[in-house]
Amino acid sequence: MKKYNLPVLLLKGLVLLPHNYLKLEFDKKNVDNNVIDESILFHDNNILVVNEYDASNPNKVGIISKIENNYTLPNGNIRLDIKGLRRVQIDSFLNLSQVDEPLEAIICDLDKEALDEKEASILMSKIKKELKSYIKNIPYASNSIIDIIDEESDLGKLVDIVAPNILETKEEILKYVDETDTIKRSEMLLEDIYHKTEMFKIERNIDLKVKQNMDETQKEYFLKEKMRLIKEELGEHVTKDDEIDELKDKVSNLKCNDAVKQRLLKEINRYEGIPSISPEANIEREYIDCLLSLPWGIYTEDNNNLSEVKKNLDASHYGLDDVKERILEYLAVRQMSHDNKGTVICLVGPPGVGKTSLAISIAKAINKKFAKISVNGIKDEAEIMGHRKTYVGAMPGRIMSAIKKCKTSNPLILIDEIDKMGSNDHFDATTTLLNILDKEQNKYFSDNYVEEEFDLSNVMFILTANYLDDISEVLKDRLEIINISGYTEYEKMDIAKKHLIKNVLEESGLDSKSFKITDNALLSIIRDYTKEAGVRDLKRQIEKIVRKIVTQMLINNEQSIKITIKPNDLEKYLDKPKYHLTNL
Repeated sequence: MKKYNLPVLLLKGLVLLPHNYLKLEFDKKNVDNNVIDESILFHDNNILVVNEYDASNPNKVGIISKIENNYTLPNGNIRLDIKGLRRVQIDSFLNLSQVDEPLEAIICDLDKEALDEKEASILMSKIKKELKSYIKNIPYASNSIIDIIDEESDLGKLVDIVAPNILETKEEILKYVDETDTIKRSEMLLEDIYHKTEMFKIERNIDLKVKQNMDETQKEYFLKEKMRLIKEELGEHVTKDDEIDELKDKVSNLKCNDAVKQRLLKEINRYEGIPSISPEANIEREYIDCLLSLPWGIYTEDNNNLSEVKKNLDASHYGLDDVKERILEYLAVRQMSHDNKGTVICLVGPPGVGKTSLAISIAKAINKKFAKISVNGIKDEAEIMGHRKTYVGAMPGRIMSAIKKCKTSNPLILIDEIDKMGSNDHFDATTTLLNILDKEQNKYFSDNYVEEEFDLSNVMFILTANYLDDISEVLKDRLEIINISGYTEYEKMDIAKKHLIKNVLEESGLDSKSFKITDNALLSIIRDYTKEAGVRDLKRQIEKIVRKIVTQMLINNEQSIKITIKPNDLEKYLDKPKYHLTNL
């Protein structure tokens, strides 16, 4: 069979079949003008279109095409209008370009087919009939080729025109390029029409299933549900389904009552139906996470050994014997009666006497988790009781946040500075606190955000205040008031020697061998530089002395020296005395 050569145009991402047209635009830098020029000058505008190039398998089918228009655009790009003519067999490629792509090919014509006219006529009639039915029943199918196929009498041409109009991917159309048998191509086309019709039926059934489970106005939900069903058909992994299953497993493992579990399952089902892109999905997920993170039915075991409790309190706080004795009595009665319905401790005393640190020591001594809530200046009930979850930025109140932080249902919660709580026409601080502290009521405590009852009766509350007179009489009647009046001068000295100096030296990087302070110097600091019931200011004065000494040691590079602070040294570090004995 006669062989001849033609310049090659390699298509990437596109497929051209005979009797079809392509409009191509090339960047001038990315096309070899010699190929186009050779086609126009020496081959009567004919060019070989190759849809794929494989150097290891050159014996493929190509499409002889004609360049019907060739012009340069204003931006310098080249525009070609090409029409596919017929299939030919490629014998070999020649003249590879710089990027190893063929510029020319040796080809030969295919043997002329001898079609059975009766079989071809039947196939043509069948294709036209099925194609018209396909276009009629598939809403998104184009009807632009109906007029063309009615007038077409050549089976091969009919198949080549129809295939690109119903097939969507390059891979699907490439099968028609390589198949040179017209009858087989016709059967392929019928099979593809049947396949596309069946796929549409499946898609329509999916739509019907989705519509049965949704409201007509929920368009976003429809699209999401449709995608889920499609993925189920394909057997693909669905991420949110796993997330929902994980949440439901967590609910089943909770030790909460059935009402809370039902609420959680209801919220999870609601979350499942909300599109992930919706802001409401984040709000719903945060609410579910909040309920799941609460310590429903989780308790720590208390230390009921009162001798150890007394030992721990003595080790952490010097003096305050009366106070510690009353605390031990309170704990003893609470333990013996096996009842949490006693009065609530309220530590009253001036700043710095150790109210907060005493509460922390109690929590450590009886092995309870500890959380502190300051109510100083609060004038909005929602700060304590939480906001409704419908509000923007809503979150649980301070009580439930403390419970969540402690991860147990029986922590020790310190409510600090209750004498400084604010009240107004819309907020009664006393009523709010009574609802939280009353053991008859707090068993069914309901935070506005959580909206489900949480048992606070096992929580040990300790309150603090600076001034007893600023606490309302109604609240005061429910409290076990323990007054902490303050320390004597010699108690302060002992606290400083046993605790304060040691802590300050550790924070400053010094050791007790490098720094000493005499008892007389300590007493002078207490009398002449502080005037307080507690020891906060005393600690600040000691810190001031140590800071100056550390700075002096580093500047003079004298880190190994030993310093002893005496009364005469105080003015050097603390300036002149602020107070005099006669003023106390």
